[in-house]
This record gives sequence, structure tokens and C-alpha cells, in this order.
Amino acid sequence: MKALRFRPCGNFKTRYRDELAVFETDFGRLWAAVGLAALFVLVPWLATPYLLYVVNLIGIAAIAALGLNILVGYTGLISLGHGAFFGVGAYSAGVLAVTYEVPFLAVIPLAGLVTAVVGMVFGIPSGRLKGLYLTIATLAGQFIIEYVLVHWESVTGGTMGITLPAPSLFGIPVAGDVSFFFLIYAAVVVMVFMAVNLMRTRFGRAFVAIRDNDRAAEGKGIPIFPYKLLSFAVSSFYAGVAGALWAYYMISITAEPFNLGLSVEYIAMVIIGGLGSISGAIFGTVFITLLTDGLRWVTDTIMNMGGVAGVELTLAPLREFVFGLAIVLFILFEPRGLAEVWRITKSNFKLWPFSY
Repeated sequence: MKALRFRPCGNFKTRYRDELAVFETDFGRLWAAVGLAALFVLVPWLATPYLLYVVNLIGIAAIAALGLNILVGYTGLISLGHGAFFGVGAYSAGVLAVTYEVPFLAVIPLAGLVTAVVGMVFGIPSGRLKGLYLTIATLAGQFIIEYVLVHWESVTGGTMGITLPAPSLFGIPVAGDVSFFFLIYAAVVVMVFMAVNLMRTRFGRAFVAIRDNDRAAEGKGIPIFPYKLLSFAVSSFYAGVAGALWAYYMISITAEPFNLGLSVEYIAMVIIGGLGSISGAIFGTVFITLLTDGLRWVTDTIMNMGGVAGVELTLAPLREFVFGLAIVLFILFEPRGLAEVWRITKSNFKLWPFSY
């Protein structure tokens, strides 16, 4: 058996192949394998039905947040239309599955590709706009897509929505939270692996160069407009895949969930998790999903208690208040997000009992 190699004290890489490696040591590979085994073996059988439902929603949201982090965290382009792109993926899956009877395995990537094309169209203003002006342009895209999803009734079903058939893999029906857990988190693993490797290619390095200084990147020969469109396409592809999985999981879809609030929620996941961090997108997704679900439970419990009928109006906006407060506190006290907290924790563990 090959001996485990731990991370050396210093940077001794002499080849680009070593620098581009996803796992720098055998110890890292071991922990990744242990983590995946624990995820796929323990969680489905130990979690309660409701907890498994929440875990599945976290997995779907994590895919969408990964895509937004590529656009916002790595390329530096702020988008307020990610929730709408998520909806485009969901409706694309519904139309492909119901109208054209496309098999499930083909629906997921095709929905992502359709959403990528839509994302590129709404990313065209990035060639002339940036900063606040680009943010307003993507906000307009959010409202346009919302309008289309509601009023293009011949395709989307309007307010009635679309009901998807039960998916199947190789003739085996996928039904129930446990089956969807394996499906969703297999997709999460694939999409995380794709994102990690993308950031190690020349495309990922170009994204980072554009984020740091777009004029300097253009001076170095990087065509910034095509790369910005590519970033919009990749980000929207992730949102489309997540939306397609969500559509199959929920069975019935309407346009109401894909509003501006969902886009802001994804922005919060990326900011709280840590901009420009793959693991940060996952941390932020877990934090925001659990925070939202916990606050919903607390407010519903208090409002259903006897003798407090007069405080409904006071407690109703509690979730929004705590949600916004969490974003502000992270921006003020830990702008690098939960990913930085995790990095510091790991460093302290490695260096203990020494302080340097």
C-alpha cells in the first residue's frame, strides 16, 4: 500500500500538473473518500423524513449557488437574475419531459444547456456595463423572465404550471426522498468536481483575471467579453441543472417561487459562504437553508401558541429581519465568509499547540 503523503511545509511544486491537482496529498483523497462514504451511507438511513427533505433541498440549492459563485465570486459580475435562471431550468425540464417526452437522463443536461443560452442572452450587457449598472440589467432580466414564465401560457401553462412525470433511471423509477437523495448528491459531486477543475483551467484563470482587473486582463490578451459571456453561460447552466432537479423533486411547478427573493437568497448564500470559494458556496447554502427553515419553525411555533394572538404582525417579518441581519454581520465581521472560518479552524487544528 502506498504511504500517505501529508502536505509539506512550503511550496515545492515543480510541475503544472502538481499545481492543477484537485487533491494535493493522499491524505486529502482519503478524507474525501471517507466523507463521501459517510454522506451516501449514513445520511439516507439515519435522517428523519423531514430532515432528508431539507438535505435534498440543500443539495439542489448548492448546485445553483456553485454556479452563481463562478459568476460573482470568480468573475466579479453581480447578477440578480439567478432565481429566474433557476426557473428557466425547471420549466425547460417540464416542457422537455411533458411535451417532447425526453428521457430523464437527457432532460437534466438539456435543461442546463437551454438555461445557459438564456443566460448568455441576458449576459450580453456585460460587454458594455459593469458594477451597479450590470446589476440593474440583470434585475431587469429577472423581471422579464418572471413575466414570460407567467404569461407564455401555451408553453409554461401560465398560473396552472406544469406537472412532471415520475423520473426513472434505466427502467428503475426514482421515487421518494431516499432515491432522490442519491440522485441529487450524485449530481452535486459531479458539479463540484466540474467547478473545481474549471477553476484550474485557462478559462478559470481568465475569470479571476477579469475579476481582479478587467483592463489589465484585456491588456494581457484576454478577450474579456467572450469570457464574461462564458461565465454567464456556465453559471446559468448550473442554475438550469438545479432547477431541473428541483422540478422533478417537486413534481409540480409554477412561476411563484422563481422571484427576486430567490435571487437575493442565492446572493446571500454566496456572500455568507465566501466569494470565490467552491466550499464556501456549499457552506453558505447549508447556513441559509437551515437558518430559513429554523426561523420558519420558530415563528410558526410562537404564532400558534395560545395567548399571543396579538403579536402576529410583530413576528411575521422576523425571518426577513434575521436573514438580513446575518448578511450584514458577515459582511462587517467576516467578509470572506464561512470558508475563511473553516480555513482558520483547520489551520488552528494543524498548528496546535503552537500559535504560529
